[in-house]
Amino acid sequence: MFLQRRMRRVRSRTIQPLLCETTLTRNDLVAPLFVDETTATEKPIVSMPGQFRYPVDGIAGIAGKMWDRGIKAVLLFGIPAHKDEAATSAYDPEGVVQQAVRRIKAAYPGMVVITDVCACEYTSHGHCGIVGGNRCGGKDLLNDESLLLMNRIAASHAEAGADIVAPSCMLDGMVRSIRMALDDEGYEDVLIMSYSTKFSSALYGPFREAAESGYSFGDRSTYQMNPANGREAYLESRLDMEEGADILMVKPAGPYLDVLAEIATLGLPVAAYQVSGEYAMIKAAAERGWIDEKATVLESLTCIKRAGADLIITYFACDACGWLK
Repeated sequence: MFLQRRMRRVRSRTIQPLLCETTLTRNDLVAPLFVDETTATEKPIVSMPGQFRYPVDGIAGIAGKMWDRGIKAVLLFGIPAHKDEAATSAYDPEGVVQQAVRRIKAAYPGMVVITDVCACEYTSHGHCGIVGGNRCGGKDLLNDESLLLMNRIAASHAEAGADIVAPSCMLDGMVRSIRMALDDEGYEDVLIMSYSTKFSSALYGPFREAAESGYSFGDRSTYQMNPANGREAYLESRLDMEEGADILMVKPAGPYLDVLAEIATLGLPVAAYQVSGEYAMIKAAAERGWIDEKATVLESLTCIKRAGADLIITYFACDACGWLK
């Protein structure tokens, strides 16, 4: 006598599509773009095959290609010509990101432009804000002084036309501080997508090459999350929700799906960032013929969505849009 419950009944090729629980679409994807003020041509990023730094005067055309592919949102990172300890280029009205925002919105007003609000690409020391002495006698990121810097950066991005600002520095109180600064300047309609749970991960290496954001001393473990701490990760996102974040984020994505699923229960839209190291590993294995790139990418993105992501920031966005029906 056989069991009555036969799970394979629902897995026939004709039935499977009808009962699929998670469907990945082009609207789920956000494409990160690197805009480089120091170059006049596209510059390949060696550790991220297929990714480039784009010149400011060419970024609208790149956004157009993304739009034609089906991508409706981009996340901008800037590489400035000038760096200093105060990250003054980060809030310059004629800064690299500010120029890029204006060009994209002028050419493709329907494109949702998200800007990374941080200082690591703009500081001479590579940390995410203002650095000073700490109680242990060393140097570290100063929290409240850096909040004032983030306010200026976010407001300058909003003035340029950004739809969403995305603070990534993991400062205490950053969402409330930026929300007040935006509202004071009349940008009540600009959303905040907070990097609310950003881990101090080993998977950011290729990004640091791409954005020239390596640090000259120490590390970022005093402000980014310990990968071992799940309860603290949940609390970080809950606090940002209470401060007024419109969208929460978990970064990286793949190794932290348990955290992503937990944070999704808070009820706000959640973004997940499939980071440069995740991208590079898939690319490297695919180039060696060890895995099927298309199948692996679509599986990984589907699993991120299944865990609770409403938006997925991924360097595979353009390719994935071509693969999705």
